[in-house]
Amino acid sequence: MAMNDTKGAKVWGGERLTALASCAGCAAKVGQAALREIVRGLHAPVDRRLLVSTDTADDAGVYRLDARTALVQTIDFFTPIVDDAFDFGRIAATNALSDAYAMGGRPLTALNVVAMPLERVPPAVINRILRGGAAAAKAANCAVIGGHTIKTSEPIYGMAVTGIAHPKRLITNARARVGDLLVLTKPLGVGIVTTGLKRGLIGAGDGVLRKAVRSMTTLNSAGAALAERGLVVAGTDVTGFGLTGHLASMCRASGVEAEVSAATLPVVDRRVLGLIAEGCVPGGTRTNLQLAEEAVEWGRVEEPLRVLMADAQTSGGLLVCVAPRRITAVMQMLRMQKTLAAAVIGRIVRSGRPRIVVR
Repeated sequence: MAMNDTKGAKVWGGERLTALASCAGCAAKVGQAALREIVRGLHAPVDRRLLVSTDTADDAGVYRLDARTALVQTIDFFTPIVDDAFDFGRIAATNALSDAYAMGGRPLTALNVVAMPLERVPPAVINRILRGGAAAAKAANCAVIGGHTIKTSEPIYGMAVTGIAHPKRLITNARARVGDLLVLTKPLGVGIVTTGLKRGLIGAGDGVLRKAVRSMTTLNSAGAALAERGLVVAGTDVTGFGLTGHLASMCRASGVEAEVSAATLPVVDRRVLGLIAEGCVPGGTRTNLQLAEEAVEWGRVEEPLRVLMADAQTSGGLLVCVAPRRITAVMQMLRMQKTLAAAVIGRIVRSGRPRIVVR
């Protein structure tokens, strides 16, 4: 049996990588409600050097080594979100590296996490996935120092990442303050686009897919730059729980309310809302939308925009809280970092209960 390989996009028998997975990318994450039950009662050990643990649903754990250095540790992996093996590797690695940047850290080392059905994905394709991951790590000046492989029924790839940050220059979920402006650094909708690919509504050479891949392979290094200059202390990245889920977590951790203007949301391509109207919505996004009913007041916002806000993003952008007096400096920094978006989408307000109000 021969391997039909167009840039590593196809595997044995002409199967597409995305066809080997029941769900794709960060949409494969366990939902927030189930996750809260899973970790209930699991408390981190008492250690004054542990600066960030699981309590605030942050993107990574942070452990202080000394007055100037803290370790930022995270792990992220998922099933194929595109058919090109190299791009899958780049996206998965970029997504894992993002957790360090979202905490204000810089990635230092990474370990590959590889689980593959070897009878369906040959070594040559797995090698190409790893090359994609290595390319993303190289762009982040992060050394890939090893990893671990197992056999599974579905292909899975990602990285365990260790980074470093200054203990007093961190970004966390728990520091949003009343008056902060909400700034998003990547457009939304990549979950809708990649679902369109999986369902055959979008082709491998389609421009909308190229835009989505560009977004998912763009590093969130702006997070480290903003933290190191003391411009931002609160934020997260927007991944599998969607904008609504990650913003709701920040509101809960900080004890605040957020107001979001739906009209200001950046979208990866204008076709996204049309795909939503056709019912092209990943299962993870539908789960996010159901959970959003607990935390979001939608007002007159129509269904397509609600889906967009709940869309399960893979390697999405940063959502940072910016004090108004620092917004000019932050925007200048985002331009220097060449982020794909720099959209002020709302603000943090005082509230009797943590929630999101969409205008």
